[in-house]
Amino acid sequence: MSRFEEHPDTQWVGEEAGPIVRPYILTRGRTEPTSGRFDLITLAVTVRSVSAQEPGLDPECLAIARYCHQPQSVAEIAAHMNLPAGTIRVLLSDLLDQGFIALQEPHSETDMHDERLYRAVLDGLRAL
Repeated sequence: MSRFEEHPDTQWVGEEAGPIVRPYILTRGRTEPTSGRFDLITLAVTVRSVSAQEPGLDPECLAIARYCHQPQSVAEIAAHMNLPAGTIRVLLSDLLDQGFIALQEPHSETDMHDERLYRAVLDGLRAL
């Protein structure tokens, strides 16, 4: 008799962590993206229309593609989908490989070599 048969009411869910199997299933066991670089602030945007009848497209990928009609960061997508960022990175990689999305690096509002930025930071720290 297996452990599951002995304890049929056992759930593989932590009270704080939530379900642990679902993200593994969604990514087919993959933990790393196959292509692309996905920081939490990397922006994904849909570049090709997506239909529910698209072969090989999971419902989660379809939802991500529909959500990204405007550029969305990996962190925003993870929060919206209520999935771990690692899972979102793998799913975004699949969408990128299939040509449904493009990646954009966020534009910096300031030049990091601008001395005014450093002075403003120092002034702010001194004011504390």
